[in-house]
Amino acid sequence: MEISEYAKEAVVLLKNMICIPSFSREEGKVADWLQRYIELQGYTANRLGNNVWLMSPGFDPSRRTLLLNSHIDTVKPVEGWTHDPFRPTPEGTKLYGLGSNDAGASVVSLLQVFFMLSARPQSYNLIFAASAEEEVSGANGIESLLKELPAIDFAIVGEPTEMQVAVAEKGLMVLDCTTFGKSGHAAHGTGDNALYKAMDAIDWFRHYEFPLQTEFLGPVRMTVTQINAGTQHNVIPDKCSFVVDVRSNEMYSNVELLELIQGFVDCRVTARSTRLSSTATPLDHPVVRRAQAMGRELYGSPTLSDQALMPFPSVKMGPGKSARSHTANEYIRIPEIEEAIEVYVELLDGLAL
Repeated sequence: MEISEYAKEAVVLLKNMICIPSFSREEGKVADWLQRYIELQGYTANRLGNNVWLMSPGFDPSRRTLLLNSHIDTVKPVEGWTHDPFRPTPEGTKLYGLGSNDAGASVVSLLQVFFMLSARPQSYNLIFAASAEEEVSGANGIESLLKELPAIDFAIVGEPTEMQVAVAEKGLMVLDCTTFGKSGHAAHGTGDNALYKAMDAIDWFRHYEFPLQTEFLGPVRMTVTQINAGTQHNVIPDKCSFVVDVRSNEMYSNVELLELIQGFVDCRVTARSTRLSSTATPLDHPVVRRAQAMGRELYGSPTLSDQALMPFPSVKMGPGKSARSHTANEYIRIPEIEEAIEVYVELLDGLAL
């Protein structure tokens, strides 16, 4: 088949996916459907929970292995939809539907690319994996699946990047911070106000800059996003809690940042998790070099993906635009899918990993 035919098939698949609600941790029905589709194409579909994957025919463990990955889960619809989120609605070149942009278009494009590349001699093995729980960074998504897969040498992670190449991605660490004081009557000014202590710590988070910055990811970014204190207007609060969103660059591990922060601020600081690390792929990697030769833009992504859980080189690259994700009336432009398949094939066909 020509690329245009693979693209038409991808659009049909995407329309089917949109019709099946697949919120994070509730992807079972869309995983069932995708597994059946793959098996109808004559491949063996493997399953772990709500993750579905398949390997290229003649898989040879002595060769290097390339992973094509994207996620099948979606967020829940936000307010403001004027289309039915679960009814694929074409209007001109746009196809509206929940998950169309993030990341259904990547899923169907990468699957068709898997079929195309597997039908041609390649020097590497191919694995296609449609993973679950990406939107919540869940433990039963790509993290659990990687334990079942053969060793991976490189991954293409399908996310809406307008087919430009994210060679680095910021990590994420969420901090729960607490200051403590002593309650008292507000009219008498007695006690020790935990809220004032929190203000000092928040001021540090707002203004401090870690010294190590990078070309693609810039500085570590820390943002206070929630705060809670007090029981009523006339009682001085003896406890104040607040939440900090920390986006790390590749110069610091989340563990290192946590230890540094705990040494700087006068409050209790605990991390909900340190597992979502920043990633960066060397610019001399064969995939990156070929992408540059094709005129693809290299950049650093501020948003998180399953790259954070991959202990091997990867890039984030897919059809669609990040700004459309998690919005009302999410859509993909149908020509973006054909373009994606063309670019993926040009990038990967005959590649020497």
